[in-house]
Amino acid sequence: MLKRYDDPLGHTERAATSQQLEEKISIYSISDMYRDKTCGELRLSDAGSKVTVAGWVQRSRKMGGMTFVDVRDRYGITQVVFNTSDNTEENALFDAANNLGREYVVQVSGTVTERTSKNKNIPTGEIEIIAEKLKVLNKSEIPPFTIEDNTDGGDDLRMKFRYLDLRRPAVRKNLELRHKMAFEIRRYLDSKGFLEIETPILVKSTPEGARDFVVPSRMNPGEFYALPQSPQLFKQLLMVSGFDRYFQIAKCFRDEDLRADRQPEFTQIDCEMSFVEQEDVIEMFEGLVKHIFKYVKEIDFTDPFPRMTWNDAMKFYGSDKPDIRFGMKFVELTDLVKGKGFSVVDDAELTVGIVAPGCASYTRKQIDELTEFVKRPQVGAKGLMWVKVEPDGSFKSSVGKFFSADELKTWAERMDAKPGDLILVMSGDAMKTRKQLCELRLEMGNRLGLRDKNVFAPLWVIDFPLFEWDEETQRYYAMHHPFTSPNPEDIDKLRTDTGNVRATAYDIVVNGTELGGGSIRIHEAALQDEMFELLGFTPEKAQEQFGFLMNAFKYGAPPHGGLALGFDRFVSILAGLDTIRDVIAFPKNNSGRDVMNESPSPIDQAQLDELQLTLKPME
Repeated sequence: MLKRYDDPLGHTERAATSQQLEEKISIYSISDMYRDKTCGELRLSDAGSKVTVAGWVQRSRKMGGMTFVDVRDRYGITQVVFNTSDNTEENALFDAANNLGREYVVQVSGTVTERTSKNKNIPTGEIEIIAEKLKVLNKSEIPPFTIEDNTDGGDDLRMKFRYLDLRRPAVRKNLELRHKMAFEIRRYLDSKGFLEIETPILVKSTPEGARDFVVPSRMNPGEFYALPQSPQLFKQLLMVSGFDRYFQIAKCFRDEDLRADRQPEFTQIDCEMSFVEQEDVIEMFEGLVKHIFKYVKEIDFTDPFPRMTWNDAMKFYGSDKPDIRFGMKFVELTDLVKGKGFSVVDDAELTVGIVAPGCASYTRKQIDELTEFVKRPQVGAKGLMWVKVEPDGSFKSSVGKFFSADELKTWAERMDAKPGDLILVMSGDAMKTRKQLCELRLEMGNRLGLRDKNVFAPLWVIDFPLFEWDEETQRYYAMHHPFTSPNPEDIDKLRTDTGNVRATAYDIVVNGTELGGGSIRIHEAALQDEMFELLGFTPEKAQEQFGFLMNAFKYGAPPHGGLALGFDRFVSILAGLDTIRDVIAFPKNNSGRDVMNESPSPIDQAQLDELQLTLKPME
């Protein structure tokens, strides 16, 4: 086991609280040719001092003989006052202020004074600047949406003008959080002896995993690089090289269908360690996750994260990334429902249900809504059975003509359903039904307010299958990747019981989102050869794709394993966001397009000719 460190950073400096983190962002003093103070740092103690600030005009308000202008920069907002006067020069200043438009870039000099009407909602709300000089550094067209947290811009519009969207405080704070987390992660891993080492961006294509982005080579016509799906092979080579603790905050690329928590390019906290077993890796990175939660959210996880086998996760939650913030565990009813003349359950491989506490009061309309929810193409169920356990202990059910009250009572007893609860049941193919019920469980969790973004429930999922069978191609694929080591207890099953071999793999899950995962790697050439053979690789094909790694194993590869955390996901979870887009400066949309710079886009014929590429006509 690895040595535990009393101080997670290896020195006396302690992690900042989230309040301190906010303060650090706003108090940096800036002195340059355009400003000597930021728009977020002035306080009542600065009253009477002469200052110069610069930034963007957030809004302006004319009230009688006074004009109030809110000037904004990255650090905050400061109110500036322009007064009318009999003085010609002061009047010119007043008139200039009244001609300012939203998002004009300005420089203002003046005297800090105490505000009569204070604004307790902002740190600078007790002061204002009485303007003495105004300089317009740049004018602005009227922006297409308001530069405020509650903006009137839709997603597409904001992405098209992302450089304006990034001016909004809410988005800026997300990127500041990202920076702070990256910095702290580096500090933590450095204190544990990890070296940050960059690996190549132009690599060899490995079609066995997700789809690669390919890059044609001008200097090598007809040949292609790929962008890395992860630094997997190179970090294993670093272990062979003797760098026993490696990390990298690495860019990765996958040409896959997208959703809210996926982007074609994303960032991993990529780590690898030598001379370790599964427990060592879990202990190390559980420590990292705990440290970041403490640093950012002031949440102190003192107990070890719970662990759950993949089999239990699928059996009780229908997902390998279960949200354990709430109950509603699956309960199987297959043996209780067979032989009653109801083909829906008689012909089904599995009948399974959940209990929605206190939902027996649901109206028929509400239950119909749930039925329509599971029938959506994204879920794919054919229907939904329900049983209300009435307050008096009686039962009302959609399948009452097939099952007696006594039989429904046995359902309720097995599921530990109480008076006032609603039982929701689904039948069908085992794996599909579990996944469908998982979606329904999460929907009920949302409806009942059980998925609080301020509550965090991490866990480890372990003992994944090493292989998964694909009916279409009639072959096994690696569930994780081909370099994952089988559980030592299951090595003798590789040939005789291939589908039931467990991997020495582990995922860390937070609130139903896979935060990251990893495995102990195969480090022996003979076992790696056998793995490739089971996956359908010929020796020639394995050598062609992975020969450099296989050759490296011949020169004394140490036992090693690692893990990669999704950095974008980690930031979005701690920021309380449903999507990773707002923690990425310039994200792509759901089609993998950057609507701001209009990429991907066609390239000139001259470039295609130089690369010796010919495009097929679109069908």
